[in-house]
Amino acid sequence: MKKSKGCEAVLGYSQYSVGDGKNYLPSAYCGFGIGENGVLGITAEYSDRGRSNRAEADNPRIIGDTQSKNSTIYLNGELPTSSTGKLYFTLGAQNRDASSAAFARGGVGSDDIPSRNSEAMYPNGFVPFINGDINDRYAIIGHRWQVGDWTADLSQTYGSNEMRYRIANTINASIANLDLMNGGAGRSASAFQAGGFLFSQATTNIDFSKFFDGFLMGSNVAFGAEYRRENYQISAGEPGSYIDADGVGVGGNAGSQGFPGFQPADVTNRNRDSTALYVDIETDVTQKFKVQTAVRTEQYSDFGNTTTGKLAASFKASDQLLFRSSVSSGFRAPSLQQVYFSSTFTDFISGQPQDVVLAPNGGAIANAAGIPKLKEENSRNFTLGFTLTPSKTTSITADLYQINIDDRIGLSGRFDADNFPALGATLAALGVGQAQFFVNSIDTKTKGLDLTVSNKSELGSGKLSTFLALNLSQTDVVNVHAPASLKGYESVLLSERERLFIEQGGPRTKATLGFDYTQGAWETNFKIIHFGSQTLGTFSGTENGVPNAFYEPKTSADLAFTYSFDKNTKLTVGANNIFNVKPTTQDANETDNGFIYDSVQFGLNGASYFAKFWKRF
Repeated sequence: MKKSKGCEAVLGYSQYSVGDGKNYLPSAYCGFGIGENGVLGITAEYSDRGRSNRAEADNPRIIGDTQSKNSTIYLNGELPTSSTGKLYFTLGAQNRDASSAAFARGGVGSDDIPSRNSEAMYPNGFVPFINGDINDRYAIIGHRWQVGDWTADLSQTYGSNEMRYRIANTINASIANLDLMNGGAGRSASAFQAGGFLFSQATTNIDFSKFFDGFLMGSNVAFGAEYRRENYQISAGEPGSYIDADGVGVGGNAGSQGFPGFQPADVTNRNRDSTALYVDIETDVTQKFKVQTAVRTEQYSDFGNTTTGKLAASFKASDQLLFRSSVSSGFRAPSLQQVYFSSTFTDFISGQPQDVVLAPNGGAIANAAGIPKLKEENSRNFTLGFTLTPSKTTSITADLYQINIDDRIGLSGRFDADNFPALGATLAALGVGQAQFFVNSIDTKTKGLDLTVSNKSELGSGKLSTFLALNLSQTDVVNVHAPASLKGYESVLLSERERLFIEQGGPRTKATLGFDYTQGAWETNFKIIHFGSQTLGTFSGTENGVPNAFYEPKTSADLAFTYSFDKNTKLTVGANNIFNVKPTTQDANETDNGFIYDSVQFGLNGASYFAKFWKRF
């Protein structure tokens, strides 16, 4: 974030080529002097983005970007406290109001009446809107000073994220059905407060560092400690958002359509804390050979102790060539969200609605299924790379990497009375069709290559900067761990669809070729972006004769022109995905969003145009 004095402002606007998704984005920054040699920076931003819709003309759904309004403000700065001391701080807040369209419910003549709709309320069907009120807060205050030859840094950081659901243009069909049975028209409220969740984290750090020039060619030593406290809460919605008013299996379905509210059984308020110590030593063994070693040990209040380490080295073979390599171990405790999240929601599978419960670890459903307590993930990481600068105008970097993760936490497939009969009675009592769990279910291996090439040259009377960024990566599930109760159900624990999402949730190849040409007051930026193919699973599965969804490689391009009126004033106009490239068409009954394709390699909205005006005062 900026800490300079002066002011600048940006006015931005964009929309898709078909005319929707209009986005207004004004922002401003001002920096002021405070005290003696201090500075305070204030950044404010507002965005207002409209919906986009790519559904066919005869499709009642809304498929595209959510509607959202965001307001953000940040204050950051620093203030000297002595000749060697400095107080620094950042305070930030962002409020977001978003509205996402759920699957459409049918009207008169459809199977959704009376199960998910009422003729009295929506005779022509309806689209529920899942509205989220999101509040982010962030603060850090710290002090950096000298203690003899040591540099000390003490800081306190706090962050929180709260999301509250409001479901609009909806219905609780069980309430409407009860109203109809009691002689009413068959109505319920059309909007519900559906509860929400809150996560907060407070972290205290104390760090010390010093350079020792008497050991080999010099060594920098750093050590410190950290204390972190986390809190996770789920709050229930109003009763109408989740109750079954007319009885299980009788008439209308329970809860608000689109997103049933969090229930009292979902409510949680959990804390945990951890304490960590670390040591980091970076040594110049010779003028060309550098070694870095680091050790970190951490104790969690709920997952015991762990110690991780890192060993890295670099060798400067010449002024133009530098080799580097590292090996490290990693540890990740299950997040509080993975352990305690609990929700019942409605999903559409091959066009048919299905109520699904995402059951918390250690809860009644998870225990009935024999799901064990979540444990930590462990990783081993390896890198090998080089940087080559064959000339003053050309630079090449390449890095090979491999990441092995053991006991990786994943979301299971959906268990029901058909594929796991032992769980059927428990699910039936809850009035839901399927259940999912977070489980330490897999080991994965990810390997890849990152390559960048940049060049600066003269072209005509202007300057041309060219860069190529290439990423090749491959993730494979190398082992599946099934709890004792789920032996023989590995294909449900990790379905083909879920496995493909882990292995190919993103394209394994992505390349960007960019050109930036400046001549006088003009600057032109052109980027070609290539996305590799992806293969994703379907709901029906290959075991039922339905082929997986193959997304062909696609290439898009972005183009922008900037004119500088003077050093303080610029105007940029351009377009993204200028050739209006779309993902490969699929069977809408087999995609996650129920549309002819998902947003996989890139979005589904097509080409967009934008303009941005920048002014410094």
